[in-house]
Amino acid sequence: MTATETRPEQGEREIGRERRRKEDQRLITGRTRWTDNIVLPGMLHLAMVRSPFAHARILSVDTEAARGATNVVDVLSGADLADTQGVLINAWPITPDQKTPTHLPVAIDRVAFAGEIVAVVVARTAAEARDAAELVDVEYDVLPPALDLKEAAAADADNGGPLAHPDLGTNKSAHWVFDSAEAGTGGDVEEAIRQARTDGIVLEREYRQQRLIPAFMEPRSTVVDPTGEQLTVWSATQIPHILRFALAATTGIPESKLRVIAPDVGGGFGGKLQTTPEEWITVAVARRLSRPVKYTETRSESLMAGHHGRDQWQKLTLAATKDGTVTGLKVELLADLGAYVSLVGGGVPVLGAFMFNAIYKFPAYHFGVQTVLTNKTWTDAYRGAGRPEATFAIERLMDELAAEVGVDPLAIREQNWIKHEEFPFTTVAGLEYDSGNYEAATARAKELFGYDELRAEQQRRRDSGDPVQLGIGVSTFTEMCGLAPSRVLGSLDYGAGGWEHASVRMLATGKVEVVTGASAHGQGHETAFSQIVADRLGVPFEDVEVLHGDTAISHKGLDTYGSRSLVVGGEALVKAVDKVIDKARPIAAHLLEASADDLEYRGGRFAVRGTDQGMGIAEIASAVFAAHNLPDGVEASLDSDATFDPVNFNYPHGTHLCAMEIDTETGALHMRKYVCVDDIGNVINPLIVAGQVHGGLVQGIAQALWEEAVYDDSGTLVSGSFVDYLLPTAADTISFEVDHTTTPALTNTLGTKGVGEAGTIASTPAVVNAVVDALRPWGVHDVAMPCTPERVWRAIQGADKGGSTTGAAAPHFDAATGMEGTVDRTTGGTDA
Repeated sequence: MTATETRPEQGEREIGRERRRKEDQRLITGRTRWTDNIVLPGMLHLAMVRSPFAHARILSVDTEAARGATNVVDVLSGADLADTQGVLINAWPITPDQKTPTHLPVAIDRVAFAGEIVAVVVARTAAEARDAAELVDVEYDVLPPALDLKEAAAADADNGGPLAHPDLGTNKSAHWVFDSAEAGTGGDVEEAIRQARTDGIVLEREYRQQRLIPAFMEPRSTVVDPTGEQLTVWSATQIPHILRFALAATTGIPESKLRVIAPDVGGGFGGKLQTTPEEWITVAVARRLSRPVKYTETRSESLMAGHHGRDQWQKLTLAATKDGTVTGLKVELLADLGAYVSLVGGGVPVLGAFMFNAIYKFPAYHFGVQTVLTNKTWTDAYRGAGRPEATFAIERLMDELAAEVGVDPLAIREQNWIKHEEFPFTTVAGLEYDSGNYEAATARAKELFGYDELRAEQQRRRDSGDPVQLGIGVSTFTEMCGLAPSRVLGSLDYGAGGWEHASVRMLATGKVEVVTGASAHGQGHETAFSQIVADRLGVPFEDVEVLHGDTAISHKGLDTYGSRSLVVGGEALVKAVDKVIDKARPIAAHLLEASADDLEYRGGRFAVRGTDQGMGIAEIASAVFAAHNLPDGVEASLDSDATFDPVNFNYPHGTHLCAMEIDTETGALHMRKYVCVDDIGNVINPLIVAGQVHGGLVQGIAQALWEEAVYDDSGTLVSGSFVDYLLPTAADTISFEVDHTTTPALTNTLGTKGVGEAGTIASTPAVVNAVVDALRPWGVHDVAMPCTPERVWRAIQGADKGGSTTGAAAPHFDAATGMEGTVDRTTGGTDA
């Protein structure tokens, strides 16, 4: 260590410090490498020929005109690539009898959604490839598409109706069930419902989770170089390690001969948690031609053919006593998989199965999901992946219960939630929540929001007949994140583990290289991980370099999704740092001529207790590099690896409050105030946390108010551009008030909890609850998302103002059969 070096003194911790991100300088000044920026000598470019039809047989593919176009090198159909293109995998078959149609990168005989690839053009420039793609003549025999989720669930070979894959004889892929009585985690939900029908309350509601598009900033792009000893793949992906494994498993390329690099990746939100046809095609063409090849999608291709998210029908039955104490919850889902069972698509609703009970002490619970194949773009994880869907449904239902009992929505939640002194708490879904304090988060949120004052204003507006009504929405949520542990994932038939790996390398100059298996795409890993290492090892923040996203450098990892990078990857890093210190201890003792037991490590320095003798970690690293005076039998290396596999999930929580003003004459909506108080355990970098929460809030609010992927009757995506798919801008949102409380996690050394998905999970029901709360005097009990001014206006016009429709029949479906029926509703109103 030189005399000019600085390191944190005692009390000047890096953890908890608001540091600006290391990454931002290069990202915002354009000095970065997106995949599309990569240029290799002799590189060719691809364009995809995509089906305009949702369902059709391919009769012929005529490539002659395209082959004659300027600078076209090759034009390939699915038949041309049949032996080399491989196949896309499903890593999570949720039941042993799941029906999983074969998903070829380039279709050969039949297409199953509009946008499916039927041919690929190879040219010297991307523009020439796209022009030539227009010349490929494909003859189709158009088939009836399966589009409506409920109708698709009811169709089969015997009963008729369009089948997404006729060879399967059904559109039903898998039926997965959890029942608390059978699992031994709770009582019989049917008995709870029967009892509540006799002397309590039964609420039955159906909610629609519309289809969404991840809409990340950077379109997907892939570059493949087959010219070296290894085949190198650059991809705008969240999962370089998983991509490497999947390519090796399905193409015959030895894993040792594959190098996958995720360079700077411009957002993902789950949309790049995928193994894509375009990646497989780019690999196949590069190998076929022995030339570097690049493919970058257009924005319209991204919206049409990149996987979508959500898309469920949710039927919930809640049983409670007359005072509002919950006694049972039954959930039946239909989940639209789209045309294929994607990487983890079938498992997304299964993740939600463990969260419908949320923070509440339900004694009995039943969950069933029927996954359904349709002729639409395939679905998979989208920020939150199953947890937002579950949180929306239960938080909407808790508001309905409060209205039925006639109490404040926060009061009904407090009556039923897990008290802070009851942690750790085993839920009716079988999970153990390790820590939490819902009371503290809610009290802080109410204070920041001015809850009582806004309720008073709301009453004044109602009493005066103000045409602009005020609605107050509540969402008290928790989530399971930090996707792991491996044993639990294995019990659910997930095809991979949940561990994460990290390495710490001490360089001869005292600098530190950190290698992580987590792969960043905007989260701030390089900054947060540097702060953890700087604190733990006692070195300057600036001396830590974080490497990731390249399987030749980070040889082992399971990548980034499910809010796992910090709580799993960060803990692996802590363990690796501790091993470095343990390795350094006997060397320091030898050099200081002291007993290792007499050394204490603090602030990056070993000191001999009771003396002024000591040695810094940088000095030890230099001594190890020289290896002139090491103890006998001690290797000349401080470098250390660690793998962490948690024993439990991670459970952040929070309270979100939203105030919406609605013009009852026009349906116009205006967000007046939004406050959220999240408990994410100990915070590494408050600035990064605030950014994650703000971004998550906007995505969740966008589902409530603006976003929806819409198909016409032929299966064409009509919201295939940002003209029709409404993404909010900064001008469409307000300034949020964000705060946090802290109950440290008990499942990792740092005491941290995930934060990347929290805002998205909690905000959607908070907004919709506020909309419905404003309209409740009109007898409105639901507005389908997105809550556009037109839908709000129609809800008001169709409602019985101030009336009640108790006992009215509400449509419902059976998740196992997809058949509709009617049930008695305990409370009623207009569902728009």
